[in-house]
Amino acid sequence: MNVDLVGTIFAAVGYVLGSIPFGILASRLCGVQDPRHAGSKNIGFTNVLRVSGKKAGILALIGDFGKGWLVAWMARKILLHDPWVLIVSLSVVAGHISSVFLRFRGGKGVATGLGCVLGVNPIIGGILICVWFVALGIWRYSSGGALAAFGVFPVIGGIMVQRLDFVVFSIFLTGMIYYRHKENLVRLANGTENRIRFLSS
Repeated sequence: MNVDLVGTIFAAVGYVLGSIPFGILASRLCGVQDPRHAGSKNIGFTNVLRVSGKKAGILALIGDFGKGWLVAWMARKILLHDPWVLIVSLSVVAGHISSVFLRFRGGKGVATGLGCVLGVNPIIGGILICVWFVALGIWRYSSGGALAAFGVFPVIGGIMVQRLDFVVFSIFLTGMIYYRHKENLVRLANGTENRIRFLSS
């Protein structure tokens, strides 16, 4: 089958799977508050954890991370090293950020983005996850951890992979994450960003 056709199908499926709002589903499953109605009103892990509790937050994290990893991993196995792997990986993050099920609204793409990078390149994905954990442990800012992890992504990707398409992929994904965190960047600069309490509670 033509690789472009397979890649296009994968990208479409990736976008739909990325659109699944696990934060909302997890909150409903746990019988707790819908994250869209409290806190930052975001459907991602941090807000779900804050307003819906640890169980819902962890389930949301697993779901969001898992869909990113699964789509990217399957694309890598089937499409091998074709640039379509990277396009498909971006599609699942785009689905999470702009969900077809939520009138094209969504989360900030951090867990799904980390999952897709791990699926594309396990070593680099593992490094980014470690950076996220270390930054989170030091600063207790979920947004700070995300921005630190994706901030180093283009550098690490350029050094370790040395392929133009991968560098473009890393820059584009980082841009998506940073754009979704533009309000967090302002709060971090002003010292008004909320700290995450998961590690201390």
